[in-house]
Amino acid sequence: MKPSRLLLALLATLLALAIGLGTLEALAIGYPRQLRALSWGLLLCLLVIAAVDALWLRRLPTPELQRQLPGNLPLGRWSEVRLTLHHRFERPLAIELFDHVPAGMQFDALPQRIALHPGEHTECGYRLRPTRRGHFLFQRCELLLPSPLGLWQARRYLPATGETRVYPDFARVYGGQLMAVDDWLSQLGVRQRPRRGLGLEFHQLREFRDGDTLRQIDWKATARKRTPIAREYQDERDQQIIFLLDCGRRMRSQDGDLAHFDHALNACLLLAYVALRQGDAVGLATFASDQPRFIAPAKGQAQIGHLLNGVYDLQSTQRPADYAAAVDQLLARQHRRALVVLVTNLRDEDDSELLGACKRIARQHRLLITSLREEVLDRLRQQPVQNYQDAIGYCGTLDYLQARDALHERLQAHNLPVLDARPGELGPQLVSQYLAWKKAGVL
Repeated sequence: MKPSRLLLALLATLLALAIGLGTLEALAIGYPRQLRALSWGLLLCLLVIAAVDALWLRRLPTPELQRQLPGNLPLGRWSEVRLTLHHRFERPLAIELFDHVPAGMQFDALPQRIALHPGEHTECGYRLRPTRRGHFLFQRCELLLPSPLGLWQARRYLPATGETRVYPDFARVYGGQLMAVDDWLSQLGVRQRPRRGLGLEFHQLREFRDGDTLRQIDWKATARKRTPIAREYQDERDQQIIFLLDCGRRMRSQDGDLAHFDHALNACLLLAYVALRQGDAVGLATFASDQPRFIAPAKGQAQIGHLLNGVYDLQSTQRPADYAAAVDQLLARQHRRALVVLVTNLRDEDDSELLGACKRIARQHRLLITSLREEVLDRLRQQPVQNYQDAIGYCGTLDYLQARDALHERLQAHNLPVLDARPGELGPQLVSQYLAWKKAGVL
């Protein structure tokens, strides 16, 4: 409980009156003696009234609160939280409400000043924006309850437990279901290359149409139907994709609101959604994390939910990337041939260990190495050089990028494809590469 501004103002007024009377008395200036008695009387009355008001405030019932919190929140997007207050006050009351938001979330429109009316439930809301993934627990709310005479304010804590999970930004993934997948991919910047030849997997028989080749004619069906019947093929289905995700210190770089690790998760989920729509199975394995995780490849749109539940609380660590150990664990678990997408941030010091690990994967699986490039390096390279410090930074950036490009060229010389992409462009480029390989039949 604390005094309100009204009580402080009244006390300040009485104090000013006492100081004024004391000054007049010190200067031997005459004044009515009744003023001193009046000032003490007012002070005594104020203290009595304040004591009664404080006792009255302590007896006021505490309102009850209910929080409507979404169970799942997307990372970096604003969501609304609704609060409902139930009370038994017999007269209107204005309170100030604040929700204890966990660390790692930004909020808007808090605290709020709310007017409570007798016999009514009061609702209010505020916006919430998670800045990191994981499991979050809401424990209580706080309100400032004014006394009936407005001389005091009581701080009341309302127990209102709630929990939510912050997932990677999957809103864009699920939003793709509202449109045809081809149109949706083109809006994301994904470019599909034309198919070279026919697909690899038989789909159905149909009547011969203009544009079909003679190789497509099914002569037995044509003889039975006495009309040309053609075979229709489609891209091969029932393939497997494994994401080998680096959770180490290299993925902690920050570009914009998200770290490289969050960009990598979004890109993996985007490709997983497209691959599952194509009929393939998708899985995930992590390395350089506190608790390495493995999600076995599976088909169906339900696998997106399994992937989200498996990675929503993953965080990057300070561990170095041990590619050899990651490959050992993957080969021990994944025996069927698959497309392994290694998502990491290649540095100039990576050479022999990385090359040996990638060669081991390539003997059994199809490998795609994706490397996230820091956008700050591109900005440093494009900035004008105006002084000695700028020259040092420019030369250091060029040296680092050249060493990094040399590593990519060494990997490509051993038939190990490398996809070098900015974090925000990784998802569409991954999908483009996947669709190009699938249409070319090289998976």
